[in-house]
Amino acid sequence: MEDNQKIEKAVFVGIIKAGEDERKVMEYLDELQFLAETAGAVGDKKFVQRLDRPESSTYIRSGKLQEVAEYCEENEIQYVIFDDELSGIQQRNIEKTIKKSAVIDRTSLILEIFAQRAKTSYAKMQVELARYNYMLPRLAGMWTHLERQRGGHGTRGGMGETQIEVDRRIVKERIIRLKEQLKKVDRQMATQRGNRGSMVRLSLVGYTNVGKSTLMNLLAKSDVFAENKLFATLDTTVRKVVIENVPFLLSDTVGFIRKLPTQLIEAFKSTLDEVREADILVHVVDISHPDFEEQMQVVEKTLKDIGADKKPVFVVFNKIDAYRYEEYDAFSLEPKTSANQTLEELKNSWIAQEKTPCIFISAKEKTNIDKLRSDIYKMVAEIHAGRYPFNNFLW
Repeated sequence: MEDNQKIEKAVFVGIIKAGEDERKVMEYLDELQFLAETAGAVGDKKFVQRLDRPESSTYIRSGKLQEVAEYCEENEIQYVIFDDELSGIQQRNIEKTIKKSAVIDRTSLILEIFAQRAKTSYAKMQVELARYNYMLPRLAGMWTHLERQRGGHGTRGGMGETQIEVDRRIVKERIIRLKEQLKKVDRQMATQRGNRGSMVRLSLVGYTNVGKSTLMNLLAKSDVFAENKLFATLDTTVRKVVIENVPFLLSDTVGFIRKLPTQLIEAFKSTLDEVREADILVHVVDISHPDFEEQMQVVEKTLKDIGADKKPVFVVFNKIDAYRYEEYDAFSLEPKTSANQTLEELKNSWIAQEKTPCIFISAKEKTNIDKLRSDIYKMVAEIHAGRYPFNNFLW
């Protein structure tokens, strides 16, 4: 960031619902801060409130909202980011109290990151479709916000309502046009997939920022963009890989995340066809993340949402070089958790489950990569032999 460029600061707001752990909620807000930093803002402060459920009109109670507003004004905060999707009513009411900072919810923040990261025209169209679908039910609030910016010359009963209808029609027409354009591209992509014949397909899946693109570069000797930021990869990348003498296709696509906006799942469904049509899913997991098991559950749920939960899965626990554990205090009253396990203990517990084949690696340090290649070779060779029974080059 240049010296003369103003630093844009953000604060984060979440609620601790009944039965929720405060530590877990703070970790969620840490992820929200990482999202904001990926978008270009700097994290400043976190606000939490215990509530059974979000307030229907303002998400948090008025006293806490006033506290956030005062802090933002005193500290020149540009963004107030909420860890849930806000309704149009909530957003409008919050903006009445927080007047000098932009009010953003988790969904709009993720959409903004996707918009920044989209490189191809196809990805840009998908993100644009998601943004319009998000915008459509919120047009009334956006219009009253514009009215306030103009000084309130319009009236809600007259020109404003007419303009809302105009805006709504424009947005709906744009959604229809984008869907038609995407259908054309989808047909072209389906043809391309069909032209690949019956070659074995593997697809890398996982939570965002677990190292899928780094692993793709290692296995395919390619140059897929990889960075320690969320959603570094949006566009699906497919590479032909040959291990020993067995060829297969390896794809890398967008990472998943907790509370992934439904608009994005819908918009990227066709991109995720690579996942649905794969023979094997390679589920990459960041073993160094304290909540890696919860991240795995998020991925499994998203795979179910897109109809890919019945596929054979090979779990790759990545980033063993960064794994740290807390030594368990034998005199503690707290039960031992995965955070108290050594890497060797974790390996033994996962391998002993025998539910899903797995391996522990470091893509960054290239640790155990030869074993990974060997395991992938065996799985692909078995499928390949079934498809090409008279092809004797495997033996």
